Amino acid sequence: MNDTINTIMNRRSIRAFTDEPISAEDKKLILEAAFRAPTAGNQQLYTIIDVTDQSVKEALVPICDDQPFIASAPLVLIFLADCLKWYNAFKGAGCEPRTPDVGDLMLAVSDTNIAAENAVIAAESLGIGSCYIGDVMENCEKLRSLLSLPEYVFPAAMLVFGHPAPNAMKRELLPRIDYKYTVHENSYRALSGDELKDALEWKSGVRSYEEWIKAFCDRKYNSEFSREMSRSVREYLKQYDN
Repeated sequence: MNDTINTIMNRRSIRAFTDEPISAEDKKLILEAAFRAPTAGNQQLYTIIDVTDQSVKEALVPICDDQPFIASAPLVLIFLADCLKWYNAFKGAGCEPRTPDVGDLMLAVSDTNIAAENAVIAAESLGIGSCYIGDVMENCEKLRSLLSLPEYVFPAAMLVFGHPAPNAMKRELLPRIDYKYTVHENSYRALSGDELKDALEWKSGVRSYEEWIKAFCDRKYNSEFSREMSRSVREYLKQYDN
């Protein structure tokens, strides 16, 4: 196993950091690695907000499910799917561009998340831990207010970085669903109920599969935060109604 594969295979989310700052050199490397990510037409359909103001970090805590480690993270980056940048460039050059549409947003979100993962792997290779914060999508309206986000700019991902606290590295690496249920050859095949149970039952622990999956459905899929995320994203998408 080479160093790159080893880095990927051993990476885990880190939510506790030491007081050691991230050097300017390492920060630059993390950002440059993000910029080297694959990107549609070399457009880099994203903007990254580097949150250096402590008051902004602290404001992000209640927005993002009251996770206090956000405020203590040495580096907080918010990755924005940016459909405005090129639209303004086209207009500024005298073109007559159509207004951004949902296809542009999907492409920008893809670009953005690829760049974010490049930043994660680069940081990991430098001994710097990271954690994705998904609440920025759920609370995109609050993020818009906090960060002065204009139309056609969507908070796709947020990452916090820092040197892992000693106990953070002891967290067990969580397994993943077996390859045979995740990789389909040549075409999609919907898995049967029995196959899905076989694929997921290991997650249930000491409970029965049926008890676990009902609780998981209620906690995640049918939860208020999931409904709120759908509502806020639907509201955001209204600006694409051309």
